[in-house]
Amino acid sequence: MTGDRSAVGQLIVASRPVSWINTAFPFAAAYLLSTGRLDAALVVGTLFFLVPYNLAMYGINDVFDFESDLANPRKGGLEGAVLQQGAHRLTLRVAVLLCVPFVAVLVAVGGPASWVVLAVSLFAVAAYSVPGLRFKEKPFLDSITSSTHFVSPAVYGLVLAGATVTPALVLLLAAFFLWGMASHAFGAVQDVVPDRAGGIHSVATVMGAKWTVRFAIAAWALAGLLMLPTGWPGALAAVFALPYIATALPFRSVSDAESERANRGWRRFLWINYLVGFLVTLVLIAYALGR
Repeated sequence: MTGDRSAVGQLIVASRPVSWINTAFPFAAAYLLSTGRLDAALVVGTLFFLVPYNLAMYGINDVFDFESDLANPRKGGLEGAVLQQGAHRLTLRVAVLLCVPFVAVLVAVGGPASWVVLAVSLFAVAAYSVPGLRFKEKPFLDSITSSTHFVSPAVYGLVLAGATVTPALVLLLAAFFLWGMASHAFGAVQDVVPDRAGGIHSVATVMGAKWTVRFAIAAWALAGLLMLPTGWPGALAAVFALPYIATALPFRSVSDAESERANRGWRRFLWINYLVGFLVTLVLIAYALGR
């Protein structure tokens, strides 16, 4: 029994519970606001993007990043698991098997357009880490793929719900995508030294620490500006870029040698997500009440 609990514990840690809401909420909000219905598709989709999706995304990453994670001092806790080697095969199996029934139901309740979006989302989950693709080692494509991990659940929710595409919606999704790219890039800064030592290429190893931080700040700022023309209350969300910019700003001139200092900003970033998520919820409620 002890071994079973240990295996289950590792799977839970590998799925990054602190980040579950970051993928489940975009889907649920997009679908619910588009349909106004509490139905099976909402429940199944939310549960899928809450746990199985995250176990697949992060578990696969932890398995194939095992060697580099061993040399990374920030791994092994809130910011990423270092799985025991004996748990690698189990993690991959459970990640796939847990996704299958949810994907089957979502395919059954959706149509061709939603199938395409779901396929892109799942491909991005695998392509980021699996050997032969390893998009995480392709600078700039790494940030694009990481952003797809978080934006695609929202796009999927909209397509599954049959939402009408408007200019405001396109701007919102573009802003969300820029937020995702900025977040990934800023997160990569703290790993410049261990990534270079391990021969891993990333957006941060290519641009260098300070320019990657500046890129993230610019992307967050542009994301905020894109929200301004969306109308009320969407324009209010433009200010949500400010906490992220304020968090990254102190590291705008950090050297590559001292890039690990950006971890302090990254830890704040993780908690800012919860605050901003709460505020986004209030904006969405205001939008729903005003419809």
